[in-house]
Amino acid sequence: MGGSAEGVFVAEIVLLLLVGRGLGEIFQRHGQPAIMGQLIGGILLGPSLFGWIWPDAQHHIFSNDPAQKSMIDAVSQLGILLLLLLTGMETDLRLVRRVGAACFSISITGVVVPFACGFALARFLPDSLLPDPTQRVVAGLFIGTALSISSVKIVAMVVREMNFMRRNLGQVIISSAIIEDTIGWLIVAVTFGIATNGSLQVLPLFTTVAEVALFMVFSFTIGRRLVFTLIRWSNDSFRSEYAVITVILIIMGVMALITNLIGVHTVLGAFVAGILVGESPILSDHIEGQLRGLITALFMPVFFGMAGLSADITVLTDPTLALLTLALVAIASVGKFGGAFLGGRLAGMSLKEATAVGSAMNARGSTEVIIASIGLSMNILSHNLFTMIVTMAVITTLAMPPMLRWALGRLPVDDAEKQRVERELLDERGFVSRLERLLLLVDDSPAGKFTAYLAGLVGGGSGMPTTLLHLQDGKLARQVSDQGPERASREVKKGAARSAKAVSKAEDTPVDKVHLTARTELEASAETIAAEARKGYGLLLVGLENTVSDEGTFSGALKDISSGFDGPLCLVLNGAKANGKMPVLRAGTTILVPVNGTEVARRAADFALALARPHQARVKVLYVSQARQGNRPGSVSHRREEAVLKDVADLADRYGVAVDTAIRTRATADRSIAKEVAKGAAMVVMGVTQRPGEELFFGDTATAVLAAVACPVVLLASERVRRADASAEQTAAEIGA
Repeated sequence: MGGSAEGVFVAEIVLLLLVGRGLGEIFQRHGQPAIMGQLIGGILLGPSLFGWIWPDAQHHIFSNDPAQKSMIDAVSQLGILLLLLLTGMETDLRLVRRVGAACFSISITGVVVPFACGFALARFLPDSLLPDPTQRVVAGLFIGTALSISSVKIVAMVVREMNFMRRNLGQVIISSAIIEDTIGWLIVAVTFGIATNGSLQVLPLFTTVAEVALFMVFSFTIGRRLVFTLIRWSNDSFRSEYAVITVILIIMGVMALITNLIGVHTVLGAFVAGILVGESPILSDHIEGQLRGLITALFMPVFFGMAGLSADITVLTDPTLALLTLALVAIASVGKFGGAFLGGRLAGMSLKEATAVGSAMNARGSTEVIIASIGLSMNILSHNLFTMIVTMAVITTLAMPPMLRWALGRLPVDDAEKQRVERELLDERGFVSRLERLLLLVDDSPAGKFTAYLAGLVGGGSGMPTTLLHLQDGKLARQVSDQGPERASREVKKGAARSAKAVSKAEDTPVDKVHLTARTELEASAETIAAEARKGYGLLLVGLENTVSDEGTFSGALKDISSGFDGPLCLVLNGAKANGKMPVLRAGTTILVPVNGTEVARRAADFALALARPHQARVKVLYVSQARQGNRPGSVSHRREEAVLKDVADLADRYGVAVDTAIRTRATADRSIAKEVAKGAAMVVMGVTQRPGEELFFGDTATAVLAAVACPVVLLASERVRRADASAEQTAAEIGA
């Protein structure tokens, strides 16, 4: 019997995954949310189709036996928590703060108007639609909440598809949906407390509201720091696979238990946990992608499929229920559209903009289904009323994408917004803006201190988590104590403070402090670097003494270190003719960047601009042309050269850095670079490609430049090129590659 129950359970999972994923794919290819395909797949597997065509098979697979049903229900209930965790992770509160007051106006009216409509509707529903007519108030709270919340996921899908994610209106729409979602889960939490008490009582209601408020305050103060610390600790301490995901699931479970203990639904704890996890500075895209993949591949199809199974659309053949469902759809649509439209107009939006906002907010989808499922499980909603709400969610969600596409297509973009969108697109292509975490290896040499300072300049603008490994001579370790890492840490913090100040002033946005972890290493081998690198870093910066020999070759230790890090590598080296001192970056300092149109050269330019911005230093971009036609105006090579320089100039404008551009011909790259350095450049930043072989080698140009200049040279080797076959890259990588 146990084997049979297990077999039926597996069959349920397989069918829900197969039908849900298949229909989801079809819906997505036709511009509709995949979630709707999964929900409709569940409806088709229920009594509406499968149970109508082959009732015996449907009843056998999706049995009503309590023991059998509890197995699949357990997966579905866990799916609710994981969906709320994912929804919270996608909730960008920083976007809400950046957009301003308009989204609050839209959210308030967009919730109040449809909520009032839904609550009023519950007063007139027939008793037959309510399991307990005496709990009509609680049922009204559930219906009002289901009618008033928009689905962030579905709204974001259409806004992103229409390339409106960076537009002002697109950000207002997303922010409004985020606020509505947050308000909705708070209402659900309070409603759950009322339903648990059995009736609307003032003292228990006040107690529930106070407990929810305390939970929220704790979560976004002490809880935020605890979550950040736990994620960082697990990422940096555990050697086993997926340890961070396990810790995230534990955090979700603990916060869900806390909300359960204070008498509100576990969904609030899971949702808040998702917000805190999503804001963690140490959470990499890779880890988030793994968790998202688990939830999207398994739990979403199972939950929405089970929700669909609970709906029986054959009951809509009853004319009374069909008319009530149409009335519910009309009230939901008019109430939601009207509320959001009113909020948009109150915020000063034009008629077209307010129409687009109203169209966007009319998407229900996942949120309403979850709320209705909770109401059904608590016996607040009947199966017929649940079916009506699910039908309303499906109709309004399927109608929303074409409505929003039509509304957004009527909105032109003005010049100011166009410039901002273009700047943000540059950020998206940028190298520094996409870094998430820095690894820094330095010693007590001038190069080490200078590298630590540069790391602070790069990471300080975004509060980037940084790990500092201070390399000490083993013989001196006992005598030197921890003065070395303390000095290096001060340099990182000094650079970070300078960068944060510049970014805050330029963009009028607060910048978090750099999360710095510092420790001493007696040696830095490939093994120690690789062990640290597995924790997830976007860039390794190395600043060590005596890494280049008199013959221009790199030391074996540096070769060993670079082989342990499979990612972008930044080496801060002294030119052979330098006196060992590092420059002081200040206004008027010139940073030279050779470019040749390759991606590694563009990354080097991006990196140099990030270094120049805090001090308002100047950047000189040098294109050394190797084309036979030289730089004759109108030639193909000349147009390409100008396009490369314009791209860097646009990037410099985004950073607010003064940039000079120049094209040089009839000279080798290293000589042209050396001539520019002699004119007063304080340092050179070059994009390079690591060549295969026993020795660490970045090409003849990089070697010649190191031998010819009397200033620091920063070599930036990109991850993509370092992993590729150098034979395919070598010919294009002599100046900046």
